[in-house]
Formats: sequence, structure tokens, C-alpha cells
Amino acid sequence: MPRITWSYFAAPQRFYWLAGKLVPWFAVAAAALAAWGLAIGLLVAPTDFQQGDSYRIIFIHVPTAWTAMVLYVAMAFWAAVGLVFNARLAFMLAQAIAPTGALMAFLALWTGAVWGKPTWGTWWVWDARLTSTLILLFLYIGYMSLRAAIEDERRADRASAVLAMVGVVNVPIIYFSVKWWNTLHQGASVSVNKAPTMAAIMLQGMLIMALAAWAYCFAVVFARVRHVILERERGAAWTHEHLGTALAQPATP
Repeated sequence: MPRITWSYFAAPQRFYWLAGKLVPWFAVAAAALAAWGLAIGLLVAPTDFQQGDSYRIIFIHVPTAWTAMVLYVAMAFWAAVGLVFNARLAFMLAQAIAPTGALMAFLALWTGAVWGKPTWGTWWVWDARLTSTLILLFLYIGYMSLRAAIEDERRADRASAVLAMVGVVNVPIIYFSVKWWNTLHQGASVSVNKAPTMAAIMLQGMLIMALAAWAYCFAVVFARVRHVILERERGAAWTHEHLGTALAQPATP
């Protein structure tokens, strides 16, 4: 039996098996954590004395904003690994992350607008944090559009990897925008170098929802990368048991 290490799963066939084992665990964890976090956020956490109940959108808004940024960094990382080491699986992981990252960026913008209406009196302002997050969404869409526009997989991998790596500079701009510019967006309520500015029960619910968002992202990305692997490895003999014989054959020019 071969020694199993992390590099052992660098082969798409082996990672396909591993991802299939992990998807149900992350899916169940996401559902359980989301139910727990929402129960705290909607039923247990007290009403904010300044914003009333409208603040409760943070239990969706903040986790999706966090994951949108970190997923982009992860996408750029795997794209860079694929570009440097010519690793097929790394390109596949970057490709699988992009749609979920775009969804998280969209949800962060949408929930931010819902929160902004009662707080600021408007759905949207060209605030530095909001504008840079909108650019993040456009970067995800641009990455996916560029991949779809190039038929040759190798060229699509390289071109989209360059775009992902260039766009990663936007992530620190999003994070530090409230410090660098005078914006309407409030500063971070949670920081590594100072005490949180929210009640402990609110923080607990938000962190649980953040874990739920991460579990969901892992489940969805692993499920999607399995489809990407099957599509891109359809010429390999091992895919015949997962795809019909016709689909498993290499596509004709």
C-alpha cells in the first residue's frame, strides 16, 4: 500500500476520491452550524440599542464578506501553484473556487445594501469598502468569463491564473479601506489586537455563522472540483466508471 501524504492526493484521480469522502461531512457541518448560528442571531442575541433589529443581517453579511475575500486569495494561490508547477489539480481547484467566491461576494454586497438602507438611508454609496468589494465580484466574473472564452484548457488555465494573481491586490484594499479612507462603512468589530466591540453572544453567533459559511464553501468547492476533474480527465481510463462511455472518450476536434 502506498504511503499516503498530502502530495499523494495531488493526482486528480486520488483527490476525486478524497473530495467525495469529505463533501458529506462538510455539508452536514454547514447545516448544523448554520442552524445553531441563526438560532443565536435571530432568537438569542439582544436587540442593538442603536440599530435595532436591522443589525442582525451581520450574521450573514460578515461571514460572506470574510469568505469572499479569503476565497479569492485561495483561488489566486492555487492558480499561482498551477502556473509555477504546471499542476493540473491546482488549476482545477482555482476553477472550482471561483463560482462560490462570486456567490459570497454577491451576498456580501446584497446583505450590505439591505443593512445600509435603514442605517445610512440608502441602498448604495460609492464607499471605498463597497466599491472595492464590487470590484472583487467583477474580478470573479472576469476570471470565469476569461476561462469560458478560451477553448484550449491549457491557455485558459494560464490566462485566468495571471488575472487571478493580479487581482489579489484588491483584497488588502478591501480590508484596509476603512483605515485608509474616510468612509461611511464602520470599522472592524473583531480584531486580533483589540477587544471586540460587540456583545459576547453576538460575537459567538457571528463566528458560528462564519464556520458554517466555511463548511458550506468546502462542501460546494469539493463537489464542484469533482465535476471539473471528470470533465477535464474524461480521456483517462478511470473516468469510465463515473461517466458513460461516450462522455469518457476524448472530445473530437
